[in-house]
Amino acid sequence: MADKKVTSYPKEKINILFLENISDVAVRQFEQAGYSNIKKLSGAVSEADLLREIRNVHLLGIRSKTQISAAVLQAAQKLQAIGCFCIGVNQVDLDAATACGVAVFNAPYSNTRSVAELVIGTSIILTRKVLDKNKAAHDGKWMKDATGSHELRGKTIGIIGYGNIGSQVSVLAEGLGMKVIFYDAETKLPLGNASASRSLKELLQQADVVTLHVPEIASTINLLNKTTIGYCKPGVVIINYARGGVVDLGALKKALVSGQVGGAAVDVFPQEPEKNGDDFTTVLQGLPNVMLTPHIGGSTQEAQNNIGSDVSGKLFNYLEKGISTGSHSTPALALPPQEGAHRILHIHNNVPGVLSQINTLLSKNDINILGQYLKTNDKIGYVVLDIDKDLSSSALELLKGVKETIKVRMLY
Repeated sequence: MADKKVTSYPKEKINILFLENISDVAVRQFEQAGYSNIKKLSGAVSEADLLREIRNVHLLGIRSKTQISAAVLQAAQKLQAIGCFCIGVNQVDLDAATACGVAVFNAPYSNTRSVAELVIGTSIILTRKVLDKNKAAHDGKWMKDATGSHELRGKTIGIIGYGNIGSQVSVLAEGLGMKVIFYDAETKLPLGNASASRSLKELLQQADVVTLHVPEIASTINLLNKTTIGYCKPGVVIINYARGGVVDLGALKKALVSGQVGGAAVDVFPQEPEKNGDDFTTVLQGLPNVMLTPHIGGSTQEAQNNIGSDVSGKLFNYLEKGISTGSHSTPALALPPQEGAHRILHIHNNVPGVLSQINTLLSKNDINILGQYLKTNDKIGYVVLDIDKDLSSSALELLKGVKETIKVRMLY
């Protein structure tokens, strides 16, 4: 008879909470893997509601709206991992997650194509002034006019942030015959014939289309403002599919009204509604040649399916194998299975002597370590121990008593 798996978290006891209408691909993957306690909610929830929901949750899945604060993480005593089914993780207090030993994963590459395609499509629409002509047609006016309408071929696109999405935009734009320039705070290898600008000012002075693909951090808040927009060529098209705080919308409005900016597309805003159907206002409403969309840059069926599969895979690897590759809060470990052993995961504060304490404690109790892996970051250490099967239960109890321990879990 085969040995029955011993684990501190059997699949039938794992509670999974998915918020914000996460793709059914993720739900199906967990169900097919034998996880049955899955709760899926269509929208984001307030912190007060989340504090009530989170207490017995082992895995949490969110998108970009739900805010995971230190208070939520402190209340989530059983929480092992958070899957951010989106590009960013800025909605999670990563310092608190690290301190609580909660692994945080995301999908940084899965919707890059969807965003890049929309940037190119929007560039064509704005450069051709399609929005104005569309409105006129709906209003019963025939507005067949080439004035101010241009091809993208031969124009210069300036990409601010040359990461996963920015570089994809670069490839597509060059395929349309555009000259590609980019500016990034870090040195990046250009793709194709793209070239790096020496400064943001240099990029803005040359670009006919400016598109932003940067995170929202202290150095990028209001990156495009009254001063920097003033560097732009008259009639420039500005596209923001990055984060709501990187463009000063008041300054952008003034530039649109004055004609300094010829068109704009904004998909992200400093304050956004929590769910579909909520009221929404912005200073850019009602302006001609301005496209406003409700944070849909990565919202395609293909992207959501890819994200669902990607993040689910990372959560499986962590929960079932202890693999933390891709985590923003737990040191990255990828390790092979060890035959004839039980695997224990130990997360602790990263202070000198913890590993020595673990090894000494197990040695004194005649517990054989068949394999051991350690990785640390500035705050925590992550140890994976493969222990002799007959002694693993004793080892688990001993490890719980190690000073500086944050979490201990028997994997199998």
